Amino acid sequence: MAKTPSKSSNDIANATPPAVKQVKRRVLIVDDHPIFRNGITQLINHEVDLHVCGEICSAAEALGAVEQLKPDIAVLDISIQGTNGIELMKSIRALHPQLPALMVSMHDESVYAERALRAGARGYVMKAAPSEKVIEAIRRVLGGGLYLSEAIGGRLLDTFLNGRATNVGTSTIEQLSDREIEVFRAVGEGRGTREIARTLFLSVKTVETHRAHIKEKLQLKTAPELVRAAVEWVNREANL
Repeated sequence: MAKTPSKSSNDIANATPPAVKQVKRRVLIVDDHPIFRNGITQLINHEVDLHVCGEICSAAEALGAVEQLKPDIAVLDISIQGTNGIELMKSIRALHPQLPALMVSMHDESVYAERALRAGARGYVMKAAPSEKVIEAIRRVLGGGLYLSEAIGGRLLDTFLNGRATNVGTSTIEQLSDREIEVFRAVGEGRGTREIARTLFLSVKTVETHRAHIKEKLQLKTAPELVRAAVEWVNREANL
């Protein structure tokens, strides 16, 4: 029987080490637009270090998905079924404080970025941003950092250093609470009080109270003025 030659120390030293399989970070997408979910999933799955572990369209499913899928990061939109991304972010932060989250939304960052950060998000990216910015934001948040556009980052820094908000032309809207913003958008989308109450899981009386507060803060005297202002704001956001 032939004897198998032994390997020399040089052979062992020069041997190619086995390839180490890269561990992909798990990304959960929460967005109610199927086309966007499909697009961002393909974008993320092309990266060697990232993988979409789940696509969710509603807030009701999102918390369960976080528990079941154990993502490394959640990517949320403002507009989702059942509530909004800000309220969902608050719930995620309360139940899973260690899970980092990034907001990727079509809605004006001058209105929503600071609200998202206060709710617990680690960054905000507009959907209109180049795709590489979305990937950059995901990686930065996964690395423990914050991600904001230069314009919003500079504004928030100025607010922190000077103890005041800077005027970027949306100061009146910024007076509204997160829930009031949600109701204001629904009014601008043509929804009536009862429909808003049903979709936001509020009472009709609560929605009417929010509408009254919105009119007061925006100095609007009548319901038609409120509707007109809301429609104009929603249309302006859509054209950003």
